Amino acid sequence: MIRLAFDIGGTFTDFVLQDYKTQKSYFLKISSTPSNPEMAVLSGLNQLIKKAKMTLADVDAILHATTIATNAVLERKGASTALITTKGFRDVLIIGRQKRYETYDLYINKPRPLVERKNIFEVLERTDYDGSISTPLDTASVDEAVKKIIELNVASVAISLIHSYANPSHEDVIRDTILRRAPQLSVSVSSEISPKLREYERTNTAVANAYVQPILDRYIARLESALAKKGFKNDLFIMQSNGGLVSPKIARHYPIRVVESGPAAGVLMGGVVGERVGEKHIITFDMGGTTAKLGAVDNGRPAISPTFEIGHVQFKKGSGLPINVPSVELIEIGAGGGSIASVNMGIISIGPESAGANPGPICYGLGGKHPTVTDANVILGYISPDGFNSGKIKLDVERARLEMETQIAKPLNLSLERAAWGVHAVATKNMENALRIVSIERGRDPRKYSMVAFGGAGPLHASRLAKEIGIPKVIIPFAAGLGSAIGLLEAQPKIDMSTTELVNIKGFAYSRIAEIFDELEQRIKKDLDRLGVKGDCEVIRQASMRYVGQGFEIPVDLPSGYIGPSYNSLIKSAFENAYLKKHKFLDADAEIEGLDWTLIATITNNIDSHNNNDHNTAHFASLNDQRSRPVWFPEMDDFIDTRTIDRRALPVDKILTGPALVEDADCTTLVLPNDTVRKHKLGHLIIEIHPDKLSEGRK
Repeated sequence: MIRLAFDIGGTFTDFVLQDYKTQKSYFLKISSTPSNPEMAVLSGLNQLIKKAKMTLADVDAILHATTIATNAVLERKGASTALITTKGFRDVLIIGRQKRYETYDLYINKPRPLVERKNIFEVLERTDYDGSISTPLDTASVDEAVKKIIELNVASVAISLIHSYANPSHEDVIRDTILRRAPQLSVSVSSEISPKLREYERTNTAVANAYVQPILDRYIARLESALAKKGFKNDLFIMQSNGGLVSPKIARHYPIRVVESGPAAGVLMGGVVGERVGEKHIITFDMGGTTAKLGAVDNGRPAISPTFEIGHVQFKKGSGLPINVPSVELIEIGAGGGSIASVNMGIISIGPESAGANPGPICYGLGGKHPTVTDANVILGYISPDGFNSGKIKLDVERARLEMETQIAKPLNLSLERAAWGVHAVATKNMENALRIVSIERGRDPRKYSMVAFGGAGPLHASRLAKEIGIPKVIIPFAAGLGSAIGLLEAQPKIDMSTTELVNIKGFAYSRIAEIFDELEQRIKKDLDRLGVKGDCEVIRQASMRYVGQGFEIPVDLPSGYIGPSYNSLIKSAFENAYLKKHKFLDADAEIEGLDWTLIATITNNIDSHNNNDHNTAHFASLNDQRSRPVWFPEMDDFIDTRTIDRRALPVDKILTGPALVEDADCTTLVLPNDTVRKHKLGHLIIEIHPDKLSEGRK
């Protein structure tokens, strides 16, 4: 079987082709084309297929991760959108939640809604929380709203009525009316997109789906057409935010599910790599050209959150646009290799602006005018000017030095080397703040976790980042520069369905819970039919639960098997175990209730994608045949001659003591003084952080 995966990033598009019969892998990294993403995709596919000496018709499956939906929301470049809601609730998106992410800031900026107020229309109706109709739908108000929307000439419409999760009949009528009168419009219905309690989050999720649907729909259609013209007739899958794969048909209908598809693939890869080297607790660190992403794997399973936010401010909960779909737990910051460095009020500032793929960092020689993190790393000697991206890009070191001197060093009265180090250090410190949130602030002891670092820039910053927070081990995966693309090869088709219903866990609750999961199973079967994939199906039950009277819930994994009278006690035990782990106490007298119920179906493909033969030493120079170059270390306050070795020439389990640079075609790994590095039998690098050099937090 032959599988091909590609991940479109802000700076580079990464490709991996795996032939499972011959156990050969082929890798490629090329510059992205943000204005027309499929240009880079098709160019890369042509190069990779040629390199593998095959055609697209030979490929059994193509797996794809994309940031198109994410960027459309962050940059406010989605489709023109209208919203229909219940009379009296026109300002739900503007009001948001009462709780402020900065309690004492009188001038706080709330997230700007994706739909303008003038494009929000009300209809007369009312459904109660139990699904009963208190005010029948007034069809005249529906006709008037649809008429105005057609006159606006928008591309997409979201429908979100109060309590429609309990009874979607009114939303169904409005959708049918719109499609009958304006079939060209994209329509997103909240009871399908996010059938959950809380109108603000549900409405925003439906609007976000409508906002990106026309864009993703057109992109996937163009991609499918281009692939078909090149002879590809097999399965194309899109990565979801929850780490599972779906068909293009489902992705086009529910584009909000693929908002975090690229980062999700990276976390998935990090968990698999950790497990294969004997580590089940992992912090993933993905630093590319535009952003850095941090995630977590707990006991071998990627941490999944039932909701997430887009465009939050300083990682503060409630500061972004809430999205009510499952996603891998992530913190994302604007600190990539292409992040622009500047002097702001006498200090070095990094990002969030990025040089991106065009023009890129100054050293790329493509017209970049502002120093970036990559320029700093080149000046410090961390990146070879001749071997960048397999030698495809010859770096202009002198131009990078000149602009760093002019724009950073002179204004701060620093030497060139210290200015470059300042850029590197500030970028690392920004990521350290995010790392503390994903670990310490979320109840994870970093001393008990290992870090899996990947992305084109991740292996350069990982060891110092781990050292500062007390993580004792860093793992650099094989082909780390293409981590998310490799993660796609580990993904499996997955469908999840949720619904909201308040159920007190006592008495005959088990009977209603059985009915809820039966209903979810029927809905999942419809999507599985659309997915069109054969294989063994693994089903997992989950619920969002709380003590009666609480205003928040926790995710709980529920027991599988028959749901009978004993199921109440099994659920209670599962909730208490999850609650105790998170909050360290239990309330023996409080009653327990479930709010959101979720069923997750995963199609297992039984494919082992980790066997690559590109990491052995047979046809590479020996360890003794190594190079060296001057590299700047703050520990020595100077450049020191540092040995540099090709990762493939490093024998398995041979231990090297830093400082050292281990180079690969797609990234370079920096080993700090006194740290040790060895290569695992699967090609991954294992870096042990020297115990005397760990941060005070670890001590």
